[in-house]
Amino acid sequence: MTQAAEGGLAEVATGKLAASNSGSDEVKKFGQKMVDDHGKANDELKQIAESKGVKLPTQPDPAHQKAAKKLEAQKGAAFDKAYLQAMVKDHDATVKLFKNEAAKGKDADLKSFAEKTLATLQQHDDMAHQLANAKGNK
Repeated sequence: MTQAAEGGLAEVATGKLAASNSGSDEVKKFGQKMVDDHGKANDELKQIAESKGVKLPTQPDPAHQKAAKKLEAQKGAAFDKAYLQAMVKDHDATVKLFKNEAAKGKDADLKSFAEKTLATLQQHDDMAHQLANAKGNK
């Protein structure tokens, strides 16, 4: 739960950066989708955690914070390249995490959440790869 929460918070934070730092309408739209979709998933995960007496983090982990700090300093095409590379890497890892939970999870609520959220995450992963390829970032 902690890893999913930290990653979700990072997606929201960097998605917000895309609105101000991106030089591409496509990347800005993608960033807003990350804010909307991950914000919703974060809220749902928080409810599950609270029902189980688990306190989730309220900010991304240090690695994601460091990556966001680097993104803050970039604008336009340089931002787009770095942001999309991060989105590909993060979504590849998140899809793997959620697939594992959906397949092997022991907690029924978390397993259900992972199964339900996985399709959206896979869509994000596909979109990130397509945008990265279109912008020349593989």
